[in-house]
This record gives sequence, structure tokens and C-alpha cells, in this order.
Amino acid sequence: MAQNGRQTLSEVASGEGVILPEPTLRRLPWYLAYLSTLRAKKVSHVSSTQIARELNVDASQIAKDLYFLNIRGKTRIGYEVTALERKLRDFLGFDRQHNAVIVGVGSLGAALMSDQGLQRYGLNVVAGVDINPELQGTFVGGIPVVNPDDLPMLVKKLGVSVGILTVPFDAAQDVADELVAAGVRGLWNFTPRRIRVCGDNTVVANTSIYSHLALMYNRLATMPQNQSD
Repeated sequence: MAQNGRQTLSEVASGEGVILPEPTLRRLPWYLAYLSTLRAKKVSHVSSTQIARELNVDASQIAKDLYFLNIRGKTRIGYEVTALERKLRDFLGFDRQHNAVIVGVGSLGAALMSDQGLQRYGLNVVAGVDINPELQGTFVGGIPVVNPDDLPMLVKKLGVSVGILTVPFDAAQDVADELVAAGVRGLWNFTPRRIRVCGDNTVVANTSIYSHLALMYNRLATMPQNQSD
């Protein structure tokens, strides 16, 4: 268990009780997306070598990742595409509905509320929450925006298990505390603040857009410049 009672992604068990290393867990959706394209093309089988070539992941690593799920390919045949896709979707929880609220209906929060693609991965956003009275009572992407005072009732009534944080930096920790107090067990944090939670029943997933920007900018700055004649 991580410090402060928080579970990180590397400590999250699947519905089958299998705990995966975080790098493996992050790669599985890559495999799933590729398998979906193969199924659409009516490809019946695929080898780890083919997956490796497409995704730039070592074939032995792919076999090891799938072994965690007790999945083994057949010699000279590989993996059955449809069966493997179904297994991965089930394992990752994408076929099960997870009701969620988005706290902070600014540009990012509103964009996520309007993204119908999230439902394909089991995330059902049932409400947005915002302190702005001009937003309360309105709809974004067909989803209602409510007052923060309604949060505990909303979580209980709709069985909300995921809270998505798209609030300013200085509000992130207070919002996280309010979500946990309301009974939300999973926090998807889009803020640059590393939030802390108490207790051992909360999973925190940090998605820092700014960290990825910093990484990209640093790599761009250190890349050799093309010299023109």
C-alpha cells in the first residue's frame, strides 16, 4: 500500500484479483486498440511479433504482459483476435459502467463532458459540478451541471464511483477531499497538483498535461537542428 493510504495504478487489482505492474497496465490499452482495428479488418489471428512491429514494443514483453492475464498464444498461429480483444476489454473494465462526475466545468471539463468516446471505455459521466452559478442548471453535451452542495446526494443516488478533477490548482486538494467524503473511490486528476487522500479505499490516477508538455519541450530543445544549405 502506498503512503497516506493511497493506491497508485501499479497497486490496482483487476476484477479477477490480478495485480499488474503499472507499465504493463498502461500497455494493455495499446494492445486493445490495435486488436480492435484488426477485428474491423476481419483478421482472425495475430502474433506477438506483429503486435510488436505495429506498437514498437518488444515481442517478449507483449507475451509477458499477456501472461499476467493467463493468456498464451499458440505456436505458429498466435492469438485469436476476437477472443483476445474481449479478454482485454473485460480485464480493463471497459465493458462495465462506471458512473462519474466532472468537477470544474471550464474548457477542459466541458470538453470531457462532450466527449462521447469515454462511454466506449466504460466511463459514464452523469453530471458536471461547478461553483459558477451561471453554469448551474445548464447542460453540457446533454449532461447537467449542478451545485457543489448537491455532490453528496448525487454520489449516493447515482452510485458515482469516479470523480474527475479539472479545477484550478489551488482548489484541487479541497475538491479531492470533498469527493472522498462523499463516497467517491476513484479520482482522475487532471490538475497539476499532486493530491493526497487518506484511507485505503481510494485510487488516484494523475494525468498531468503540463508534465507531458514539459517533457516534449525538453526533448525538442535538445534535438539536433536540421541544417539547411
